Amino acid sequence: MGCEEGEGTYMTLFPCPYLKGEVEWTDERERHIAERHPDLLPEHRNRIARTLADPDEVRRSARFAAARMV
Repeated sequence: MGCEEGEGTYMTLFPCPYLKGEVEWTDERERHIAERHPDLLPEHRNRIARTLADPDEVRRSARFAAARMV
């Protein structure tokens, strides 16, 4: 898991072997998840990382063809 900073955006990169790459976790996405699922963050951030590293299920997004949901 790595971190990068750029023009006002903080991003964490989570390895995701299933996607053969990394998942970009921006501060904006973290706020979005925290607002809609307050029970998840920040307490379960490590579980989210583990899920991305070894997902039980991956589905395609109905709205975004290139997106995958873990």
